[in-house]
Amino acid sequence: MVGIDPRLGLLPDVFQKEVNPADFQAVAQAFQDFSLAILDIVAPYAACVKPQLAFFEAVGPAGMHALGRVIRHARKLGLPVVLDGKRNDIGSTAKGYAAAYLGETSAWGGDALTVSPYLGDDSLQPFVDTAVEKDAGIFVLVKTSNPGGGMLQDLNADGRTLFQHVADWVEKTSANLAGSEKYGPVGAVVGATYPEQLAQLRQRMPHAWLLVPGYGAQGGTAEDVRSAFDADGLGAVVNSSRGILFAHSRKEYAGMPWEKAVEQAILDMKNQFAFAFG
Repeated sequence: MVGIDPRLGLLPDVFQKEVNPADFQAVAQAFQDFSLAILDIVAPYAACVKPQLAFFEAVGPAGMHALGRVIRHARKLGLPVVLDGKRNDIGSTAKGYAAAYLGETSAWGGDALTVSPYLGDDSLQPFVDTAVEKDAGIFVLVKTSNPGGGMLQDLNADGRTLFQHVADWVEKTSANLAGSEKYGPVGAVVGATYPEQLAQLRQRMPHAWLLVPGYGAQGGTAEDVRSAFDADGLGAVVNSSRGILFAHSRKEYAGMPWEKAVEQAILDMKNQFAFAFG
């Protein structure tokens, strides 16, 4: 999985040249041009892409227009689109978020959406219902890759950590909806930066797809994420964002054209997985 996280100061020079950071229209155009070029490069190699909504939202309406173009182009290339918005709310508001983002016929056309479980199961159910109706999916935040995630996720309640409570809900819900398939439409976000918990959660959620952030720039390695996959080598997608998007700034690709650096970075990631999985 390639994360689409455009940031003006990190773009190749050709995209940020003479762009005024205060000119949101110009920044949005740079984000769009860069992201579309990235999609063309990674399409032959990536399983799916994950636009991070925040970077597009940060530049206002023009950024959202750019996001729409990026999503449509990814779909045109045959790349499933996971929208990383970590949305949630209660009641009709949750239904609104789900209707906006999930399914090919929705306003944003996402194949899946990341959602927060903090408001409880009644806030998650509208996303589940819409995902089932629209042949889409959701990824619930279970054990995130950031260092501070444990402040709440690792708290103990009734003999289980909070993240284990969430994982058990994900597994029960996805198993009930899987039917004859191995995996249901409700997946989990589990960070590569906690490999021990990742292994435990793969066993705890045998019917849930795992979305694994934290690989590469955040320190996770191919060896760290081996346990995210089932015995057939399936059931998980591992995300890399900065390490691929901005490969031109990495020392191992110094001197390469930025496009070649991106392509080489994703090939190197695939080779690392092939080696680690033997």
